[in-house]
Amino acid sequence: MSLDGTWSFARTSERRPERVRWNERIEVPYPPESQLSGLSVRDEMPVVWYARSFAIPGEWADERLLLHFGAVDYRAEVWLNGHRAGVHEGGYTPFTIDITELLVDSAEQRLLVRVEDPPADLHQPRGKQDWQPRPHSIWYPRTTGIWQPVWLEPVSRSYIRSLRLTPRLEEFAVALELEIAGEHEGLEVEFELSLHGELLARSDAALLARRSRHTIHLDDPGIDDARNELLWSPERPTLLDLTITLRQGSEAVDRVESYTGLRSVEAREGRFFLNGRPYFQRLVLDQGYWNESLLAAPSPDALRADVELAKAMGFNGVRKHQKLEDPRYLYWADKLGLLVWNELPSAYSFGFTSSSRLVHACTEAVERDYNHPCVVVWVPFNESWGVPDLPKSAPQRHLVTAVYHLLRALDGSRVVVDNDGWEHGLTDLFTIHDYSRDPDDLIRRYGDLSRLRDQGAGNMPAGRVLGLAGAESPAAVLISEFGGIRFADADGGGWGYSEADSASDLLQRLGELVTSLTTSDAVVGYCYTQFSDTFQEQNGLLFADRRPKVPLSSLAEVFTKGGRG
Repeated sequence: MSLDGTWSFARTSERRPERVRWNERIEVPYPPESQLSGLSVRDEMPVVWYARSFAIPGEWADERLLLHFGAVDYRAEVWLNGHRAGVHEGGYTPFTIDITELLVDSAEQRLLVRVEDPPADLHQPRGKQDWQPRPHSIWYPRTTGIWQPVWLEPVSRSYIRSLRLTPRLEEFAVALELEIAGEHEGLEVEFELSLHGELLARSDAALLARRSRHTIHLDDPGIDDARNELLWSPERPTLLDLTITLRQGSEAVDRVESYTGLRSVEAREGRFFLNGRPYFQRLVLDQGYWNESLLAAPSPDALRADVELAKAMGFNGVRKHQKLEDPRYLYWADKLGLLVWNELPSAYSFGFTSSSRLVHACTEAVERDYNHPCVVVWVPFNESWGVPDLPKSAPQRHLVTAVYHLLRALDGSRVVVDNDGWEHGLTDLFTIHDYSRDPDDLIRRYGDLSRLRDQGAGNMPAGRVLGLAGAESPAAVLISEFGGIRFADADGGGWGYSEADSASDLLQRLGELVTSLTTSDAVVGYCYTQFSDTFQEQNGLLFADRRPKVPLSSLAEVFTKGGRG
């Protein structure tokens, strides 16, 4: 049951719920800084409060009740019926509270949420949210409080709490890890894997512990053409439907319906491989902001539309920049076929607090997104943000390397970029940010691999070294930011890395830059900056309202040509 809609709202640092004066209303899940919240607040809000009441449907009387928050920025304390129900820290990841024991017999339950989001805390992972009073340079308006859906879920006394799916392409199998909440003794679990309604595999097992591992093997067709029908890729996003049933004898205690994609990801031999074959990544940088709702999507349909627009422009993937996107976006990327790089939001100061917060965010992000076949790359750092002294600071280098190893340990099914853009140490993909407006510059720098191995002055965009001392030679090289050409229909005071004076000029410049990379024998992918105009950054291929600046078909002609697989 959705709890989105109108809530009471207050801006106060008060710590005791009974002392809060409720003098405003807000539309959840839109942040109070946004238009769609109904408030459009531009002042700093270090602490905010939310409140609403809800009634429990009668048919849920014998169920346990879970309260879910998609994302609350940054530290949330939750009360139900006057009792403190739980606390969560982290502005981009979800949390769940079992509120069963706090329910009362009255017709309505009273829910309160207190959120701390200090604007000037640079040790807080904030992504592109500005810490200054007004957006400046490459930073955007802040997002405070609840910005993803809130909902209730009834569950059985014993239920499937978590599910982890790992495709094993080399075995033509899917590995499953289950965690059961409640009593597990006497329970059995049944798995069914199907495609378009046709059963592919079924298995069952007795549950001997709350945590268990299982493997479902499919019949291997052996022939490539038949195999390809079962594999997931942007060109053919085949999803296998999975049903898991928890049984007590003949009774179904719980049932989960999900899906998975048979696919593998790796970087080796100077290339990126998808499903065991070299694959050229054509990505676009996507900030995931909307003028009217900021980090929050204005509607579920807007998330699907963004996936469709990226594909229509000729891209096979996106690099979600400094934002863990709404899981509903990842659903459509799974279903429609779009690679996604998950990039952790950065803090901007280095220290114990920022480091521990990053590790916590990494763990929760992997837990949330592990099952999405579209997610192929983890990016914990961007352009040395939060670790500004990497070349000379051993502690900062240790953090970056440690987080690389942490992500590889938590998720061995994907690759990791240690520090996107430059100053690489240990990384699976060697990524470079280069906003040169001259295609010949890109050819000179990245035309062949031997030039990249020479860390000379000509190979240091933004004046930064590409690899740290002792780093391994670059293997799979991607130009993960380039372009940024501004073309605006009016002078709105925004900026880009270069300027096009007409639609035809924009297309010509795009074509020349892209060709300089796709004809290289060293570059195995790119990421163009950027998907849409975002506040003062007007270098998008789309306007902020997602109107194309030039025909989508013309963009697709540019971005689908060439590339070393």
